[in-house]
Amino acid sequence: MLSTEFLITSLVVVLLPGTGVIFTVATGLSLGRRASIFAALGCTLGIIPHLLASIFGLATLLHTSSLAFQLFKYAGVIYLLYLAWGMWKETGSIRFDDSGTTPVQNWRIALQAMLINVLNPKLSIFFLAFLPQFLPAATTTPLADMLILSLSFMLMTLLVFIGYGLFAHHIKHYIQHSPTILTWLQRSFAGIFVALSARLASSEQ
Repeated sequence: MLSTEFLITSLVVVLLPGTGVIFTVATGLSLGRRASIFAALGCTLGIIPHLLASIFGLATLLHTSSLAFQLFKYAGVIYLLYLAWGMWKETGSIRFDDSGTTPVQNWRIALQAMLINVLNPKLSIFFLAFLPQFLPAATTTPLADMLILSLSFMLMTLLVFIGYGLFAHHIKHYIQHSPTILTWLQRSFAGIFVALSARLASSEQ
């Protein structure tokens, strides 16, 4: 069921830098290990609606309805710009304190991360095209098989994103004493979010 081809392809897809990776890395650098794990969890939870949409065929609505696609797309663009503005506004005030985030703040981080993926309509279309390719040709339980593929993809996403966050947390100790580097990083992340929002705005069905 879980072919080597599916696992390798999924790993490559998950490893590719995107909005979720950037957000998780930025969180690991600024707020530490615990917060980055919540960011990874949020990013993973954010793909559930798209996986369900692809499983139950709802993604075809985004593929065929220009209005629905545009509404989701521009909601995602606005949210990415909001994150970019928040990161730019906080330039110079980045802190390195793992104990500085409360449970409420951690769940807020998870919600922010989840919305990054929820508001990206391209994910539904991606999974609609991606998952069926790896269904066994003679399967008699396509729904169950799609669920297994989806859960495997989610688990891989969670583990890889946690790895990104922990790596960011590790390297922060080498840069936390340089205000210039910290300012450059924050502005770079803000710029990346702006670029990603522009790419999403220019995307087509």
